[in-house]
Amino acid sequence: MNLGNRLKSNKKLTLNDLAGLAGVSTSTVSRALSDNPLIKKETRVRIQALAESHNFSINTAASRLRTQKTKVVAVILNLIDHTEQSISDPFLLKIVGDLNQALNSKGYDLLLSNSFMATDNWANYFINSQRADGLIVVGQGKSDEKVQEVAESNVPLVVWGDPKTKSHYPIVGSNNRLGGSIATEHLITGGCKNILFLGDPEHMEMTSRYHGYQDALEAHAISLDSAFTVACDITSSAAYDKISELILSKGLFFDGIVACSDMVALGAMRALKERYIGIPSDVGIVGFDDILMAELSYPSLTTIKQNTQRAAQVMVNKLITQFDGKTTDSSLIDIELVARQSTKHSL
Repeated sequence: MNLGNRLKSNKKLTLNDLAGLAGVSTSTVSRALSDNPLIKKETRVRIQALAESHNFSINTAASRLRTQKTKVVAVILNLIDHTEQSISDPFLLKIVGDLNQALNSKGYDLLLSNSFMATDNWANYFINSQRADGLIVVGQGKSDEKVQEVAESNVPLVVWGDPKTKSHYPIVGSNNRLGGSIATEHLITGGCKNILFLGDPEHMEMTSRYHGYQDALEAHAISLDSAFTVACDITSSAAYDKISELILSKGLFFDGIVACSDMVALGAMRALKERYIGIPSDVGIVGFDDILMAELSYPSLTTIKQNTQRAAQVMVNKLITQFDGKTTDSSLIDIELVARQSTKHSL
C-alpha cells in the first residue's frame, strides 16, 4: 500500500509516514516536533503544521524507551528547614519561570519539586528512576549536604547559589558579597549612619551579602555593632514582625536597612509605614533581587537586581554540557543597583 492509500485508510499516522510527507528523515521530524533549535525554525514550523493537520502526536513514552532520555529536567527548590518561604515566593517564581523558558528553548520540559517533597536521595529518585535527565537545584540553603550527595553521584547537576563558595559542583549566581557592599554603600553615601542588616546571615547566599554589608561599614570606618544585625526568616511577614518588635522595644535607633531580599525589605517597609515613619526621610531601605513588586510598591524599592533570565540560560547550557559528557565550572552573573524612591540621593 502506498503512502497516499495508507493515509486514506484512517490508519494511525507513524513517524515514518510524517517524514515521508515532509520529505525529511525521521530524526528531523522527531527533533522538529520537540521544537529542537538544531532544526531551522521554518522547517520546525512546517513539520509541526503538517503534524497538526494530520492529528499526529509523537509517542513520548516510546521515544524515551528508545533513547533512554526523558527530555525532562528536575528543578528542586532547596528550601531550608523551619522557614515559611515557599514556592509562592515571587523571586523563586521568577527563577522557575526563567528556567522553564530556557529549558523549553532547548527542547526540555521542567519537573518542579522542593526539598520537602523530594526524597533524601535526589540522584536516585530523579535520575536513576528515569524521571529526569538532570537536576537544577535552586538555593544552597544553610547546608549543601544534600547537594554534595548528588554531586558525589556524578549525575548532571547545576546549582543556583553563590559561585564564590567552594564546591565540587557548578554554581551559577550573583556576586552576593559585592551586592551587599553596594547596597550598604548606597545608604551611607545617602547620609545613613546607623544601618541594620535584616535577614538570615546563616543562609549561604545571605552570608555573602552580610559580609558585603560588613565590608562597606569597614570601608567607611563605621564600627560593626551586633545590635544592628537583625536575624529573621527570609519572608515579608517575618521582617514585618521583627521591625515592629524592634521599634516597640528600642524605638527608632536606625536610619537605614539593608535587607537580604526584596520580600524582607517590603515587610520592613510595611512595619515602618504603619508607624508613620518616613521612607526615605527617616529610614532608607535597599532590597535584593528586583522582583516586580519592588517597582510597584510605594515608595518604590531601591534594590540590587539579579539577572535571573541570563542566569537561567547559563544554568541550562551548563547542564546540557554535562549531558554531552563534558565538565563545567561555576559562573558569576552581573548585578546592578536599581535606585528608586526608598533611598535618598547621594549627598
